[in-house]
Amino acid sequence: MTERPLITVSTTSSAQPTAAEIEAALLSFLEGRVKVPVAPDTDLFASGAITSLFSLELVVHVETAYGVAVQGDELRMDNFRSVQSMVALIERLRDGARS
Repeated sequence: MTERPLITVSTTSSAQPTAAEIEAALLSFLEGRVKVPVAPDTDLFASGAITSLFSLELVVHVETAYGVAVQGDELRMDNFRSVQSMVALIERLRDGARS
């Protein structure tokens, strides 16, 4: 397994992280927790990489790390199925907050 450097995202800066930065940070977070390589398009549930309990922790991580609130219709398994889907969710929620 290739170790990725720990990537943190500052929520105090006015600059929002890019999709690529979010993806890299999420991959680093996941691989640090599940101890197996994860690709951006890996189906995290089908692969067994995450459990239902860990999925709750993942929701909290996304909310706190990126300053978004995952509520209502956005709180679906499909939004957390892969790193790519989480990046899309974060960007959608950030864009909605700016509107």
